[in-house]
Amino acid sequence: MAYLFNTDRERQAMLRTIGAGSIGEILEQIPAALQLRRPLDLPPPLTELDLERQLRALAAENVGVGSRVCFLGGGAYDHYIPAVVDEITGRGEFYTAYTPYQAEASQGSLQAFFEYQSLICELTGMDVSNASLYDGASAVAEAVLMSLRTTDRVSKVVISAAVHPEYLQVVQTYVSHLGCDVVVVPITDGVTDLAKLAAVVDDRTAAVVAASPNFFGCLEDVAAISELAHKHGAMSVQIFDPISLGLVRRPGDLGVDIAVAEGQPLGIPLQFGGPYLGILACREEFVRKLPGRLIGQTVDRLGRTCYVLNLQAREQHIRRDKATSNICTNQGLMALRATVYMSLLGPQGLREVATACCQLAHYAHDQLLKVPGVSALGTRPFFKEFGVRAAGGAERAMARAAKAGLDVGPALSRFPRIAGLSADEQSQGLLVAVTECRSRDDIDRLCRALAAS
Repeated sequence: MAYLFNTDRERQAMLRTIGAGSIGEILEQIPAALQLRRPLDLPPPLTELDLERQLRALAAENVGVGSRVCFLGGGAYDHYIPAVVDEITGRGEFYTAYTPYQAEASQGSLQAFFEYQSLICELTGMDVSNASLYDGASAVAEAVLMSLRTTDRVSKVVISAAVHPEYLQVVQTYVSHLGCDVVVVPITDGVTDLAKLAAVVDDRTAAVVAASPNFFGCLEDVAAISELAHKHGAMSVQIFDPISLGLVRRPGDLGVDIAVAEGQPLGIPLQFGGPYLGILACREEFVRKLPGRLIGQTVDRLGRTCYVLNLQAREQHIRRDKATSNICTNQGLMALRATVYMSLLGPQGLREVATACCQLAHYAHDQLLKVPGVSALGTRPFFKEFGVRAAGGAERAMARAAKAGLDVGPALSRFPRIAGLSADEQSQGLLVAVTECRSRDDIDRLCRALAAS
């Protein structure tokens, strides 16, 4: 909670008002026997995350006070958000800023978006980033449309079944009236079946879309997928988890042409599903096909650094029928949150968060497989999320966890049939996501809850 501190002058004014000479004089009315006159035996200092965790644990000891522990995944994650993110983005000049129609008059907003673009390029290893999009799903769809424009192929795109099922549905909606076939490649052991992928990619394909980490949390062979796409003149599109790039190779290092992501893990709370943030970055040669806005840096007539709106692709502006997108907002406040978060963590901080997620997730995976009736959904390497099978059904396992104050899932049965999964795998499968906010005690609680009869 934000607060304003009292200055020395204000404190002296209050003391004069009540007729006291000092704060110590006020405390003299407390009997000496009740005054603490020994050194405070305080524990060592804690990080902000550990301190908040300890205070929540203390608060939970009170009757009726407590919070649920989140192991939910499927595209939105319970990462820790440092207090400074809320403090900076809650300032009035940021919080109430509107879309800059006279862009160059809004130098503060343009600079923030320019910094966001710069950080996304550094994060992904790509050449160019736009000033953000709606969310991860629409970013994937925009990447597909961008591929259609770039390759001048409008009849076919190929998408892995390991992409988030809702992202796939959004893509299918976007291209449903363009005469474009969406070919879905089945999965094998939690990742894209490369043999079946090679069988369907041809010279009609505009884009090959894969996710790594994918919907099941597994890491894909993105370099091989990109090579296959380029062999047939198609665009390679990777959906990535921004936090994972603290450990794994960047899309730009894997031959990817367009990199897209849901930016929610970068300092944006879960908040019932939105607003979130769409990330899209590409190679420089495709910049003219980029949707959304692109901010550039230059100098004014006096030689001072300033920022301009280099490209704005929507139909309301001068591009009209040549517009590459009809996106009317860029979720600027969410992009600012991501910018503050990335600036605060830096490369080392991001690596530490990613390492904590990965280590805790693997501990959780090992422990859950010891629970009777729980088995692995796949054997491939994963980052912070993984799938398991619950013999009694995913919904029953989720109900057990919920009864113990633990949220886990989603169940795979809530999604349309996933190509490559058996009926039993989809009915019994559920996802488990573990972020740096979880502890080993939380994980052990989950195991005990799932083991309960």
